[in-house]
Amino acid sequence: QVQLVESGGGLVQAGGSLRLSCAASGRTFSSYAMGWFRQASGKEREFVAAISGSGGNLYYADSVKGRFTISRDNAKNTVYLQMNSLKPEDTAVYFCAARSATWTMIRESASYTYWGQGTQVTVSS
Repeated sequence: QVQLVESGGGLVQAGGSLRLSCAASGRTFSSYAMGWFRQASGKEREFVAAISGSGGNLYYADSVKGRFTISRDNAKNTVYLQMNSLKPEDTAVYFCAARSATWTMIRESASYTYWGQGTQVTVSS
């Protein structure tokens, strides 16, 4: 069982930056691939970024590539999402999620087993 708690959301102006954190419980954090998803009001949840258990594999949605960076610190059981050059269309609730280390179907939310409660990110124009 893994429990995930996100933090770091807030209100920021367009062009600004935020860093989201996701703290995980458990002793086997490095055995999980981690992902970030987001859900805007009235829209379906969408994939943002993923990172393998070792941190050696990264994958981003085209919409955030070059602006967002996913990273993890396995010693701290934490995964991060650094968000730069934020746009109003990045406004959403951001969720972190954990899944098995297999690096397949990483964009699919259904392949993730554990989810955090989400943190709101609002980008004003």
